This record gives sequence, structure tokens and C-alpha cells, in this order.
Amino acid sequence: MKFTISDQISRVHFPPISEVKGWLAAARPDLPLIDLCQAVPDYPPATALTEYLAGLISDPLIARYSPDEGLPEVREAICARYGRTYGANLDPAQLCLTIGASQAFWLAMVTLCREGDEVILPLPAYFDHPMALEILGICPVYVPFDEAAGGLPSVSCMESLITSRTRAILLVTPSNPTGVVTPPEIIHQLHALAARHGIALVLDETYCDFIAGGARPHDLFTMSGWGDNFVHIASFGKTYALTGYRAGMLAASAQFIHHALKAQDTMAVCQPRITQHAVGFGAENLDGWVRQNRVMMEERHDCFCHEFTKPGNAFELVASGTFFGWVRHPFAGRTGREVAKKLVEEAGLLTLPGEVFGPGLTDYLRLAFGNIRKDFIAEAVQRFRDFQPAQW
Repeated sequence: MKFTISDQISRVHFPPISEVKGWLAAARPDLPLIDLCQAVPDYPPATALTEYLAGLISDPLIARYSPDEGLPEVREAICARYGRTYGANLDPAQLCLTIGASQAFWLAMVTLCREGDEVILPLPAYFDHPMALEILGICPVYVPFDEAAGGLPSVSCMESLITSRTRAILLVTPSNPTGVVTPPEIIHQLHALAARHGIALVLDETYCDFIAGGARPHDLFTMSGWGDNFVHIASFGKTYALTGYRAGMLAASAQFIHHALKAQDTMAVCQPRITQHAVGFGAENLDGWVRQNRVMMEERHDCFCHEFTKPGNAFELVASGTFFGWVRHPFAGRTGREVAKKLVEEAGLLTLPGEVFGPGLTDYLRLAFGNIRKDFIAEAVQRFRDFQPAQW
């Protein structure tokens, strides 16, 4: 390559999942791989959904652009669903359908921030977020991970980090990577904090449909003027098992969406029509199917935690939720990368190292439960228990 690239992107680490999957070439060929790396549902979309989409393929409109913000009837269906799940009174003008939650995050950040601005986020942080912020020249300001608090964010710590350059508080709940669900009362405190300082509370709620018991994540959408200080990022990819369809959404005030559409038009124009129809069908027809999958994922999580925390396991489960477990490895002086690589090579376990989720986290690993069926859980946990690495 005979030309230069941006310093802002050259400093950013390589996509962690791609890095980790590159280690598979050295895995033991005699040991079936157990994938605890990527949070992808192992079950297919609902049969009714795929049959519905098959009937649309011959419609020439499916191959055309839609409005930048998405089809009106799909946004109406989403608003109705949010009324059921959040008690929300949403207007379609407050929604923009996006190419996954990742694009919704980019839209939110480029609409909120300029180069040199700051965004406060707790550790461990979903790795794509600081990667995107650094590429954009936005400074991530980290709240240290408090293991004793179970990974719950500290409102007072966040307030102490606010400066004249702060534009947003960013929180993923349920957390990726810990699985921890931030209680509604803390979310309301963070919203009040954002309002006091004239900044935004940005919630990435990709896994909100997998909260144990189907509990409502929060009541912010029921508040008058909720969009004054609240920006919501959603994914339907996990909800409807449509990860490859790239089905996300940005919800905010109509004024915020108006400005975000300037970036949407230059970035992607619109979410693909086939994806929009998939989301619309799901919002109107699949509430029961989503509940069944949530219960299944709860059972996986509970089974895994029960097995993992039995006496005799040198790995410690620090925090967890329906989709994720956050684990402290027992090898002092070894990084998460070193341990994760050895787990692939010698135990056939694919995990993510803690340091990809932020500084100071080399003692941890993330486990994702999307790919592991209940009948493989005992085997997976036994491999952790038996793990005695050869020479490093």
C-alpha cells in the first residue's frame, strides 16, 4: 500500500471476533469445538416469518429504496409493539430503521458529537462502541469496572466524569459483555443526571427482549418529553433471529431523528426493504415466539451457571445474564488473550478475552450462551474444570 490511512482508524484494534476466529486453525482436530464466542441465536427465524418473506420476493418493490427512516407501516407496527413491551407512546416520526444496532449507534454518535467530544461509558464496554468512537475522534471516558457491585454502573462516578466536552452517557443494558441488567431505578437516576447536565442518555438495549421473566427494562418512554435527553438503540436481529438481515433501530425525539436522517441518507439511504418487512411481521405476529425463546435462553443460562459454580472450578463466574457470562480466569500474570487462545487450542472452547472490552480487564473472559444448547453445557463446563494448559 503506497498511501496513508487515517491515524484514527490505524490506532483501533482489529475486530475481536475476527481475531479470535483466526485462532481456530490451531484448535485440536479431535475435539469438537464449543463456541462461546459470538452472541448469535442458534435457532432459525420463525417458520411463519420465513414463509411470509418467501411470498414477497417476487414483488418488484422489494428491490427498491424505501424512505430513509423506513416504511411507515413498519414503524407503526414497531410503535404498537413498544406500547406492549415498554408502555410507550411512540410516534413513527421518532424512529429510524437502521442496518443493525451498530449503524443506529453510529447515527446517534455522529448526530450528537463532534471530534474531540467525550462520551462516558462503564467498563466493560461492548467493544464496537469504543472502536467507533475512536474512529470518529470522540473520546471514550471509562467508568472503572466494580466487581463488588456486580458490574452495575455508578451514578456518582459517572457524574464526577462529566466535563464541558461531555455529550452523552452510554450504557448497554442488558450488558454486553456481562449480561447484567441495569435496574430501572438506576436508569432513571442516569436519565435525571443527563437532564441536569444537558446531555443525552444513550441506551443500547439490543438484548432487552431477553430480560429474565420478561420484565420491562424501564419506564423512560412513558415520560412526557422523553426524547429531550434520551436516545434508544435497538436490535431486532437477536429478537427475531435475523442477525444476517441487519435489523436495527434508532429512537429519539422527532427533532433528533430529523438531523440523524442527514447521516442516514449519506451512510446507507435506508434499511433493506426485505428486512423492514421481516421486522414488521415480527412486531405484529411473533410476541409469543419471542417469549418462548427468552424462556429457552433463561434455561440455558440457569443451567450453565448452576454447573459452572459448583465447587472445584478454578474459573469464577463474576456476573451473568440471559445471553452472557463474565468470568475471571485463574492464571495470574496471563492476559485474557493468552488464556482464550489456550482454551481454543487445548480445550476446544472459543471465548472472548476481557481486554477487548476495555483497559484493565485482562483477568476476564466473556462467554456467550447463544450458540450452546443445554445438552452441551455439562461438557463445556467440564472442559473449563479440566483445563490445565501446557507450557505457555
